[in-house]
Amino acid sequence: MSVLVLALVSGAVIGVALGALGGGGSVLAVPALIYLLGFTPIAATTASLVIVAVTTATALPAHARDGHVRWHTGLLFAAAGIGPAMLGGLVAARLPAAVLTAAFGLVALVAAVRMLRLRTGSGHAVRAVRPGRAAAAGAGLGAVTGVLGVGGGFLAVPALVSVLGLRMRAAVGTSLLVITVNSVAALALRAGTADGLDWAVIGPFAGAAILGAWDGKRLARKVSGPALQRIFALVLLGVAGFMLIGSAV
Repeated sequence: MSVLVLALVSGAVIGVALGALGGGGSVLAVPALIYLLGFTPIAATTASLVIVAVTTATALPAHARDGHVRWHTGLLFAAAGIGPAMLGGLVAARLPAAVLTAAFGLVALVAAVRMLRLRTGSGHAVRAVRPGRAAAAGAGLGAVTGVLGVGGGFLAVPALVSVLGLRMRAAVGTSLLVITVNSVAALALRAGTADGLDWAVIGPFAGAAILGAWDGKRLARKVSGPALQRIFALVLLGVAGFMLIGSAV
């Protein structure tokens, strides 16, 4: 299978994940770029941030029109994570690739288990969100995002649901806002590494992801919130196992 076809297929799958689940893009993009498309770990994490930032920014307006984006909470959550994300990026530069891969898998595993244990209610009401709690959760997410070099959607959705009390659909929409801000902030620190990226692969990958996100959005309208939650958790479990095995060999 050609590199272009692999890029298009991978991008479509990741776009569907972002559009339907509000996360999982970077955590799926990084393994795809490394193991399927031959990117180095550093190039893969940088390229994934480009792909996910563009895709989430494109998918965000549709979720906002449906009233599923909590702007105040999302902006506070994202803003609190910018500084920690930058510090995390400095730490990541000093860690071996195997350590980063193992940490990547462990964090995905913890997020998946937490999502499987969560219970989401029905209806549209949400609990009042305390600004301090949102800022603390955002700072923690930003730190992990900076170290792992991902947009953080696979952590943002569980945090928005379990820590801030958002319902699943609101968490999905709001996470897209958080991912966009975190990805752009992380890319600002990686601007010097973008010259060596293979844009002939990244371009089609990102284009397919954008189209896939629209399909994912339509899928989200047909599937219940708890079902989306379980799908999201199962995807994370698979990725976590793959990355943990890869870091050990």
